[in-house]
Amino acid sequence: MSTDPTAAPAPAHPHPARLGLGTAAVGRPGYINLGRDTDLPADRTVEALRERTHALLDAAYAAGVRYLDTARSYGRAEEFLGQWLAGHPRAAAEVTVGSKWGYTYTAGWQTDGVAAHEVKEHSTAVYDRQIHETRTLLGDHLDVYLVHSVTPDSPALTDPALHERLAGLAAEGVRVGLSTSGPAQADTIRRALTVTADGRPLFTAVQSTWNLLETSAAPALAEAHAAGWLVVVKEAMANGRLAGRNATGPGTAALRTLADRAAATPDALALAAAAAQPWAGIVLSGAATPDQLTSNLAATALHPAPDDLATLAAMAEPAEAYWRTRAGLPWS
Repeated sequence: MSTDPTAAPAPAHPHPARLGLGTAAVGRPGYINLGRDTDLPADRTVEALRERTHALLDAAYAAGVRYLDTARSYGRAEEFLGQWLAGHPRAAAEVTVGSKWGYTYTAGWQTDGVAAHEVKEHSTAVYDRQIHETRTLLGDHLDVYLVHSVTPDSPALTDPALHERLAGLAAEGVRVGLSTSGPAQADTIRRALTVTADGRPLFTAVQSTWNLLETSAAPALAEAHAAGWLVVVKEAMANGRLAGRNATGPGTAALRTLADRAAATPDALALAAAAAQPWAGIVLSGAATPDQLTSNLAATALHPAPDDLATLAAMAEPAEAYWRTRAGLPWS
């Protein structure tokens, strides 16, 4: 188990710069990535998604990826990852594993007719239950544990009893942090930067949405990076909106033009733009197929020039509009 999420792996495995693999898209049958009808097997059984998850983990590890992301609410993703780690002891010794608690998966392995796929609660009772569940499934392979989807009104920012528990986990060597969502990500991050336990900063990691369409958290993420936090970028593909098959509207013209000029795919350039942010510690691929993963990992060979990054920056939407669009994307 690596104690430094950004540490280089053994020389025999070249590390794609700052890229990790997330399991949100393959740990459960329903998710909000565009195009899942063609990405996943028609029969989305537990065994079929276990097989797909393991195939992606095999490919990612072989390519040098050493950061793996999961969560309690990603269906059976922690289970799939834990099984893969148990069968790959060398990999288990080299990778850094991050997971999240605070959402409970409630879809019952269904995609249709589900009132809520997950329910959020940042209470001590949920933490106590979910840290036990995570430990049962991942064993000692837990390096980063995040409060899932914190917003400014979350008790995760104010509850002393919860802070005491999280400080205890940090004392065991686990990096404690939070993930953020919604148009007030920057406010959440800045509030979290002020949270202390026993006179010391409690949180030392954050996982936030940043992509070419939603850049509002960048200044706060730079502050977190300056404070020594691990910064993990999620949804760098905007839930599929920046993938080549979906990047067809006028708002993504700059991405397509620059990708064509670089003989690259839009997804690779979008990920490279995220990795180019000086505060980004890890940028997650949310690939659902091995081909998507290969395309995503091509980002490591791309180094967008400052002028190109400035051109891409013009794609950004107002945060409220971006999150309104995201909320309307269907689970499928």
